[in-house]
Amino acid sequence: MRLTTKGRFAVTAMIDLALRQHEGPVTLAGISERQKISLSYLEQLFGKLRRGNLVSSVRGPGGGYCLARELEAVSVADIIHAVDEVLDATQCGGRGNCAEDDQMCMTHNLWTNLNVRMYEYLASVSLGSLVSEQRGKAGDTVVLHDQRPVRRSMRRGAELHEPA
Repeated sequence: MRLTTKGRFAVTAMIDLALRQHEGPVTLAGISERQKISLSYLEQLFGKLRRGNLVSSVRGPGGGYCLARELEAVSVADIIHAVDEVLDATQCGGRGNCAEDDQMCMTHNLWTNLNVRMYEYLASVSLGSLVSEQRGKAGDTVVLHDQRPVRRSMRRGAELHEPA
């Protein structure tokens, strides 16, 4: 399976952007500093994300990047596809010439089906759900549980019930 650093960094950078875009355009320098990703690498990734219509750029003082779509309209598969990441678990790149005689190997269909499942899963995960997850980890969201407001504490799994 080839999910490289490019795909992982693109998803991480998009989550960072989505978490901060309410403050205005987000700079790549800020993402670089927070996520420890090279600025020049981010510039390459965001060029591809912009061409994929996932982000838009704002030039000038106070410029940076904003999401070009609503959070729920962007999937992890969209992000990975935009940065030219190929999800492929086969040895032959899906061409079917993985055996020595240019035939399909015995496990070709297994890995092809895995590719389909990976894509389906990544297409089902929205940027919005990843942002919500991050906000929940930070303890800054209130979630309803059994019809009572619940605030998650900084300790994983700990919940504080507030009076109704």
